[in-house]
Amino acid sequence: MKWSDLSDLKWRDLRKLDRDDVLHRLGLEEHTPTSDFFTSLGLFAVGVLVGAGLGIMFAPKPGAEMRNQLTDTIRNRGGRAAEEFGEKLGVEGSPSRIS
Repeated sequence: MKWSDLSDLKWRDLRKLDRDDVLHRLGLEEHTPTSDFFTSLGLFAVGVLVGAGLGIMFAPKPGAEMRNQLTDTIRNRGGRAAEEFGEKLGVEGSPSRIS
């Protein structure tokens, strides 16, 4: 049965319609669970590879070096904050660095 025959289609002729033909005419297609799984798995793998590549490209420094820099920065800013706070309060001889 063809779609051009729909104008003179009767209810008893609906049994003759092919499922794949109906899906195709509606712009749909049949998916199997395996094809959906492998499509999702492929997209996940691509995402992992892209994420790992970007992580390697933008990694600033090794871990130990990064921790040392962070510790030094916190100590320096803490010392400056103590100095400024002491100046505003009028306390002389405020510590220059917090250890």
